[in-house]
Amino acid sequence: MSSPVVLITGALTGIGRATAVIFAREGARVVVSGRREQEGKKLEKELRELGAEVEFVKTDVRHDDDIRTLIDKTVARFGRLDIAVNNAGTEGLRGLVTEQTAESYAATFDTNVLGVLLSMKHELRVMLPQGSGSIVNISSTYGSVGAAGASVYVASKHAVEGLTKSAALEVAGTGVRVNVIAVGTTDTGMLTRFTNTDENKAALVSTVPLKRLATPEEIGHVIAFVASANASYMTGSSIPVDGGKLAH
Repeated sequence: MSSPVVLITGALTGIGRATAVIFAREGARVVVSGRREQEGKKLEKELRELGAEVEFVKTDVRHDDDIRTLIDKTVARFGRLDIAVNNAGTEGLRGLVTEQTAESYAATFDTNVLGVLLSMKHELRVMLPQGSGSIVNISSTYGSVGAAGASVYVASKHAVEGLTKSAALEVAGTGVRVNVIAVGTTDTGMLTRFTNTDENKAALVSTVPLKRLATPEEIGHVIAFVASANASYMTGSSIPVDGGKLAH
């Protein structure tokens, strides 16, 4: 398909933003969403300057009605939905298990897990009748391992991995594919907040075999490939993009 309709949640910064730029440059029609109106309109303008047809829809993925409206506006504007990148996420509140509360749990899981579940629910509402579509969820290498002091975030990424595989099996054979990218240490605002200090960030980078952070663009190119017809036999897969860390 020469001009697929691509939806990206959490598109205003980091990996989501880089992915939106990549798809726009490839000629896709792009819908970007996020919670900040001013930043969203600015991104919409920048993508249009790249020659893309684009629309920003203010969305909070924690709310079912917001996601329903996002999908409905996408279809109203472009007539279909071919690719959905569920990127919206939060690092949550770092701390030991003994320091967590019901509130800190909900603050992380409502965005990272409920947001993915609701997004897939409404994306599939459009893709299944089409008989085609590709969903790419964004997880983390922490979805495969533990991390002291980040238990709730880690648990949320385990959940995204399980949601992805379950959804992929549910829709296998319908023409709709569902995969997840397990992102490693990437140079984003989230990583800066997560590590908190330059020393912590450097220590984390030292554990990566490639000895550097990924750029958001490097992750975005993998997302674009997995979403594309070039990966048509791939579904239910978790693809690590981690500089070799899981090879240890």
